[in-house]
Amino acid sequence: MLKDFKQFILRGNVIDLAVAVIIGAAFNNVVHAIVNDFVTPLIGAIYKQKSFSAAAFHIHGSTFAYGDFINNLVSFLIIAVVVFFMVVQPINKLINISKRRQTVDEPGTKKCEFCLSEINSKATRCPFCTSKLS
Repeated sequence: MLKDFKQFILRGNVIDLAVAVIIGAAFNNVVHAIVNDFVTPLIGAIYKQKSFSAAAFHIHGSTFAYGDFINNLVSFLIIAVVVFFMVVQPINKLINISKRRQTVDEPGTKKCEFCLSEINSKATRCPFCTSKLS
C-alpha cells in the first residue's frame, strides 16, 4: 500500500498540480498586495478617503463593507485576466495546432457509390456492402 502511494505521489501530474497550487497561492498574494497597496490608495485619493478598503455604509446597524468587496473584485479580475492570457489562450492555440495536424494526417473519407456508407477514401472495396469501388 505504501509503495502504491509513493508511486502515486511521484507521478508527474500530482507534482505539477502541487507546483501549480503553490505558485497560484503566491501569485494571489502578489495581486492582493498590488491591489491593497496601489489600486486602493489610488481609488481612495480619487474619492478623497484615506483608506478605500475600509469604505462602508450602514443600514439599521448593519455594516456593508463595499470597499473591501471592490478590492477582492479587482484582485479576482486581475487574476482572471492573467490566467486567461497566460494559460487558457496558449492551451487553446496548442489544441488548435494539434487538431490541424490530425486533420492533415488522418485519411479522408468518401461515400460508397452503392450503399452510401462512409468509407476510407483509399479503400478499393466497401467494407459494408463489399462492392468493388472505382
